[in-house]
This record gives sequence, C-alpha cells and structure tokens, in this order.
Amino acid sequence: MTAIPEQAAVSAARPEPAAEARPERPRLLYIDNLRIALTALVVLHHTAVTYGNIPAWYYTEPAEDGSGLLLDVLVMFNQAFFMGFFFMIAGYFTPASYDRKGARPFVRDRLKRLGLPLLAFLLAVRPLADIGGYADLRATFAERGESLPYGVYYLLSWDAGPLWFVEVLLVFALLYALVRRRASSRLSGSVAQARRETVRDPRPPRPLAVIVFTVALALSTYLWRFLVPTDTYVPVLGLPTPNFMPQYASFFVLGVLAHRRGWPQSLSRAAGRAGFAVATVATLAYLPFVTTVKGAALDGHGTWQSLVAAAWESTFAVGLVLGLTVLFRERLNRQGTVAGFLSRHAFAVYVLHAPVLVGLGFAFRGLHAPAAAKFALVAALALPLCWAVAYAVRSLPRADRVL
Repeated sequence: MTAIPEQAAVSAARPEPAAEARPERPRLLYIDNLRIALTALVVLHHTAVTYGNIPAWYYTEPAEDGSGLLLDVLVMFNQAFFMGFFFMIAGYFTPASYDRKGARPFVRDRLKRLGLPLLAFLLAVRPLADIGGYADLRATFAERGESLPYGVYYLLSWDAGPLWFVEVLLVFALLYALVRRRASSRLSGSVAQARRETVRDPRPPRPLAVIVFTVALALSTYLWRFLVPTDTYVPVLGLPTPNFMPQYASFFVLGVLAHRRGWPQSLSRAAGRAGFAVATVATLAYLPFVTTVKGAALDGHGTWQSLVAAAWESTFAVGLVLGLTVLFRERLNRQGTVAGFLSRHAFAVYVLHAPVLVGLGFAFRGLHAPAAAKFALVAALALPLCWAVAYAVRSLPRADRVL
C-alpha cells in the first residue's frame, strides 16, 4: 500500500504528540481511499495468479480453459503500475515523518512499523501460507523413502513473500534517512531547520518534465533488464519482480518530491484526463503487439520487444497514477464509517492476506469451474474475509501499534 503496506504513512498523517504546537495538517482522505483500492488490488492480483497461468503464489490451480488468459491480462495491468504507486505514496509521507521525528526516532519508527510486521510474517504468517508447498514436497520425499523436516524446508524456502514490499521500503526509508542526515550535517542548524519545514507553493509538474521522466524510466527499465530480466528471482530476499526496480525506486523519489512541491494538490483535472487518455492509447497500441510476441522476447536481454514492453509499462504507470490521483482527489476525498474501517486495516490486510487466499484455494479445490468463475467466487469471499481477519488480529493487545 502511505502505500497500503506502508503503515508508517498512516502514522505520518497523525498529529504529532510533541509539546511544540504546530498546525495540524488536514488528513488526505483521497490518499487513504487510494490505499484501500490498491490493497484490494493486491488481493485480486494474487487471486488471479492462483487461477491463471502464472504459477508464482503459495497455492495455484493452472487454468484449463481460455478464461485464464483474462486473469493473466489482469496481472499484467496490475503489475505495470500498482506496486510503483505504493512506493510513491509511501515516499510522499516520508519527509513529513522525518521532519517531525528527527533522524534516530524516524529510523526506530520504521524499524518498528516495517521491520516487526516483516518479522511477524516470516515467523508466523508464512508457515501458514506455505503449508501446502511443504505437504507436497514432503510427500515427494516420502515416495523416495526419505524425510523432510519442516525446519529444513522452512530455511531452504526462506523469502519474504508479499512482504518483499515492506523489505524494500525499509531499505528506501533508511537510505532516505541517511541522505537527510548527511545533508543536514553540511548545513547550519537554522538553515537545516528552515529547509526541513519548507514546502514550496504547490505547482504541478510541467508536461515536458512528465514526458522526460517517462522516457527516462522506460530506457532505464530496458537497460536494467539486460542484467535483471523478467523471470529473475532473488533467493532469500524473495523479490518476485526485481525487473521493476527502476520504477519502484524512482516512484519513491517522486513521492518525496511530490510532498515538498505539493504536486497531488496542484494537478489539474485536465492532467488527470490526459493521464487516463495516454494510458488508454498506449494500451490499445500495445495489446495487438504483445499478443503476437512469442517466447521470452519481452523479458529483457536487450531485445527490441523488451524496449516496447518497458515503454508501455512506464507510459501506462505514469498515466494511470496521474489519472487516479486526480480522480480520487476530486471524487473520493471523503470517508464514512466503512471507508474509515477499511483504511485503518489496509496494512494488516496486506500482511495477512496470503494464508486467507491459500485457505480459500484449498476450500474450493474440488470445485470444477472455469478459471475466471473460480477467481470471481474466491475474490468475492476473500476481500471481506481479509478485512475481518485483519480486524481480529489488530484487536489483539498492542497489535494495532505496528499493523
């Protein structure tokens, strides 16, 4: 998700408990609502992976009919933008949090709000989500007359699962703190304080700057995939999509700049409409192309097809982020009781959704239906169930301080 998974963004929007009186900034409800939508997309994304043709989840049922391709398309569209959007929202709330807390408290807060959920996932949630993988592998060993202790399996299959986002975000936050600390050490105290509290008059980014950024992102992604093609997996760290790292890092930086320059509040409605239009046109041009490419040509390795893919992903991501930001700011900048509940528990949903989806997958394992139909059924059940589980866990003593 702050980005959904970035609970630190929630705390960053809360009033400072310090004795020094400062005017409280109004809560950006449209960003909270964006976090809800993006969190729901995470659940839908992994549900689509469960029943599509991309076996990259704890429990999967490869599609046996053509509707699985629709789920793969959903995964492709989601992957092109939604994790980058998470990083951007997280970056947006980072400067204010650092300004209020200072370097050491900021680092301690990030270690608590990101490090503890990551540790909890690795020690408690992941074993529940991956129990099916262990059972299948243990059965294979048993057929050969061998045993597989769970401890051995756990260590050999160690990775952060969907909490890779929290893992990377923690690194970004620590790097941000390091940069700020080094920058402030080169300035006098009064100058550093003035710069820290200065937020420029809101001015939208110029169209040429947006175009230049998009082109630069496409080229850097293309070049990055010479070394890190699409199917790259990083053991232990468990990064499922390291080929998107240029987008994740640059969008986090954009979020930081957006906070200082007031970009979300200054974007015009025309900019939002243009973002949606550009994303739509780029997609209409890309779909006929992507359906004719065979093999791994899109994955990287310097092929011209991978350059086209990087160009579409970058254009689609930038356009959709612009469009969604303006849409939610103009139309969804309010919250009632339900939306408030969903927002408070969004980060916990991100941390806890994996075993919920795996449990539903096993529950409907015997149901014979088209892949899209099973996706729709499980998604309809998973969304409310994930929030219910998140509410139950956050109701435990002290759990709401980190989730």
